[in-house]
Amino acid sequence: MGSTGTASPSTEEGNLDMFKNDILMIHLPLPPDQAWIDKLEDKYPGFKVRWVHRSWEDYGRFDESTAPSEYEGVTMLCSFHPHKAELLPKCKWVQVTSAGAEPWLQHPLYLNKDVVFCTANGCHPPQIAEWVIGTYLMLSHHFLAYHDAAAQKGQSQVLRHLTTVDSPGMRMGILGYGAIGRQVARVASALGMEIYAYTRRPKPTPESRKDDSYHVPGTGDPDGVIPAKWFSGSSRDDVDDFLSQDLDILVVCLPLTESTKQIIGRKQFDILSKKKTFLSNVARGQHVDTEALVEALKEGKIRGAALDVTDPEPLPEGHELLKMPGKCFVTPHVSWQTPYYFERVKAIVEENLERMRKGERLVNVMDRESGY
Repeated sequence: MGSTGTASPSTEEGNLDMFKNDILMIHLPLPPDQAWIDKLEDKYPGFKVRWVHRSWEDYGRFDESTAPSEYEGVTMLCSFHPHKAELLPKCKWVQVTSAGAEPWLQHPLYLNKDVVFCTANGCHPPQIAEWVIGTYLMLSHHFLAYHDAAAQKGQSQVLRHLTTVDSPGMRMGILGYGAIGRQVARVASALGMEIYAYTRRPKPTPESRKDDSYHVPGTGDPDGVIPAKWFSGSSRDDVDDFLSQDLDILVVCLPLTESTKQIIGRKQFDILSKKKTFLSNVARGQHVDTEALVEALKEGKIRGAALDVTDPEPLPEGHELLKMPGKCFVTPHVSWQTPYYFERVKAIVEENLERMRKGERLVNVMDRESGY
């Protein structure tokens, strides 16, 4: 198994014992799913699954509680946060449990190109798309204002000074048309919105617009047919050209890299001010210059913002973004949550084990050049 994410060829039915010397260590904030463990160990003779139940408090931290002896013989790892490389000398595959892998990018295992890294891309889109559309509709339809007015007066009342524009004909720009962006597009297009998509690499052909990452059946845009127009490029000028397309709504779905930090700043808000674009950020807080965002909201350059991520994160108590209920809605990085999340992670693990056995390219293999 190498940097291409493939294993030696095998037959469809044979070679089930190819994992007889492998141990998969899984770190999840859930008790062991013994039925799932038994299914894998029964399917692949000699294969072992070592499940470590981490608390939610410890799940996002560097692991210092698992005894070194637990790592003995581990060849595969499924985890959110990095582990000490010296404890994993035999590791050949890391299945990250998040869509991004920023904590791993300077890790010795990641720098070793013989170790294949895969993400949990595709586990997030259904719930995050609902967050994007739900928060936009909540703010654009003034649900909070109506709730507060009713609570203060003891009865509901019509707020005639507030106006609402419905969705058909609106133009949504999705900055980062990956798995999450594609599901956002699917839901938004069902509301009648026109979709403009932005990707770092050009997608000039129907084949190049397809998405081969994991996705929940019946979701997303796997064939890349929803956008009315595609944009691409890696420069800030390319991004600015995309932002100048009279967007009613901008959804930030980019992975965080050095080149995408503060990709939305004062200049970009000036561009967006032409249409008073609504901003939704479900990627990383560092994509947006926080001071510039506060100014844009105060000065009316944009209609509003919905933020599941912020910079800093969490925001300090009393921060100005937390005091704009009619213009800005903030949640503490929870849009990814669903009771089905880790079921999807396990589905990716199963899929990749089978692909490995068949000598096929794994799903969600990270591109080391781009860092996602």
